[in-house]
Amino acid sequence: MTRTAPAVPPWLAHALRSQRGPVPWSAMLRGALGGGPLLLVAVLAGQPTLGVVAAIGAMFAGINDRPGSRRASVARIGTPALAGAAGLLTGTLAGDHVPAVMLTLLLTVLGLAAGGISALGPVGSSAGTQLLVGAAVGAGMPLPEPGWLRAVAFVAGAGWLLLLRLALPTSHTLAGDRRFELRFDGERAAVAGVYDAIAALLDAAGSDSATARRAALTAALDQAQDALAGPRLRRHPSSAAERRLHAQYAAALPLAEAATALAWAGDPVPDRTSEAPRRLAAAVRNGAPTGPLPAPIRSAPGLRALDDALLYAAEAFDRADSRRLHGRRRSRAAVLRTVLGARGREYGMRVALCFGASAAVAQALYHAHWYGQHEHWYWLPATAVFLVKPDLGPLASRVLSRAAGTVLGALLFAGLAAVLPRPEGLVVLVTVCGALIPLATRHFAAQTAVVTVLVLALVMAGGEPQASLARIGETLLACAIVLVVGHLPTLGRRGDAIRARLTEASGAAREYLAHVLGESEDCEARWALRREAYRTLAEARAAIALASAELPPLARHADGADEIAKTLERLVDTTTACAVHLDDTGTLAPTHLHRLTTLATELHIPVPQHRRPTASTVT
Repeated sequence: MTRTAPAVPPWLAHALRSQRGPVPWSAMLRGALGGGPLLLVAVLAGQPTLGVVAAIGAMFAGINDRPGSRRASVARIGTPALAGAAGLLTGTLAGDHVPAVMLTLLLTVLGLAAGGISALGPVGSSAGTQLLVGAAVGAGMPLPEPGWLRAVAFVAGAGWLLLLRLALPTSHTLAGDRRFELRFDGERAAVAGVYDAIAALLDAAGSDSATARRAALTAALDQAQDALAGPRLRRHPSSAAERRLHAQYAAALPLAEAATALAWAGDPVPDRTSEAPRRLAAAVRNGAPTGPLPAPIRSAPGLRALDDALLYAAEAFDRADSRRLHGRRRSRAAVLRTVLGARGREYGMRVALCFGASAAVAQALYHAHWYGQHEHWYWLPATAVFLVKPDLGPLASRVLSRAAGTVLGALLFAGLAAVLPRPEGLVVLVTVCGALIPLATRHFAAQTAVVTVLVLALVMAGGEPQASLARIGETLLACAIVLVVGHLPTLGRRGDAIRARLTEASGAAREYLAHVLGESEDCEARWALRREAYRTLAEARAAIALASAELPPLARHADGADEIAKTLERLVDTTTACAVHLDDTGTLAPTHLHRLTTLATELHIPVPQHRRPTASTVT
């Protein structure tokens, strides 16, 4: 009799898993040039505490310095930096003028607001996190400078690293063709990745990996859409290079639609079919002409749609004058609905309770002189903020990784602080840690260890004594608080955030279905609706996977949600196949109608009346 090894719990499996990829040399160089030089300049100028605040701003900017376009990095780094400066100013003013009880209530309310903002996505999550960490540091780290000056120093530190991100070339730019404008290297890579993903989906048609390849195509389209979006001085693309990239992205949308329809059909396609998208990817990446594109055999509606899309792409690549922006637009009303809706309320309540409870415990210990000669009590609430951050994995996994990383980082710093000269040794340590942050973001425990060493070095450079053991104790206490508070019943029903995401995805799928079965011939609107349907589904699937990996008291609220998301995906896939078939024949085949009706009935979605005849009624 054979025995099977017990399955690893999902939360533990997440804690043991790390991301992989090439070493981000460019980001590591920017990290080395970030906080360390700022601290050095401040020390030489006799203002070490201002240098500490600026280096903290650069550290957070380094954490948010992820791969992507330069334009997208402005929002990814700049928006959280402004939120952190606002939190720092608010915390400093409140810490100086508000009594302990009122300060705790104020921080709790701030946690509620920041939690709602975090529901907006990765940038909102980073902004909410920096807002709360800034408030905790401002209230719990007494420094001689006024609050406004500390906020300016924080923004200056983040702004310095953002300037490096915008000015310095990336590694793949240095290895590529220098004829292209430096500022569009991330956009080119993202758009080329879409064509590569289309080719991979065509290769997988008729195999078991087709579903995973379609999901990868959705991710590539999301990345390209975000890379082309971002702040700009003009409403329309202002340069020939930017217009070319928008045209190349737009040309990928009908190709993605045709490839999805072919994958839905479940039949393998000839090997040569994927060659043309790969040549288009190379043309985007290298700026070379597309050259002759091998045409697929026009033996099925999906293949005929693919051939037409290739002709459209060849024309678009030659013309390259698109002025249409392809970013994801959200109205102010939609943003408010997200912040104030179920997602914002559920996460906001958890953040508020954890942040408020940790701030209350920290102030109680501070006024009881538990900290001894240390005046800083920010570590406990700041740690709680990182532990409840929504996009770092299951709660138990975050707690385990945070505890392990802090213990390792604090012990490492204690050993280094005993032998390093001051302040030059601390400046070098901050520089090295800044360079390691982009690499350490692959695992939360590694990131925590590097950040712990960096922050302890900054605090010591600002004049505080060595505090490694105290920080270990505070971190373990914060972990215990978050584990308890994070699993308590909160106002409202648990799982509302998952249901809200599924409702949003269902609404997008319904709107896409209505457009396809209606009489509209606006293909660009159809492609935009298809993009939104797949994107909301991908976001829902990611949230469901995260919730399912929590401990049982939280994971049970996601029961059944994944099956609903899979059914929605099948509905959107079928709708895409219907769109391609309708374009080709003007009719809706009985097979398509049957699948649509079955899936829509299962999801309780009404099927709009199709006004064109089905294939069975055409004579």
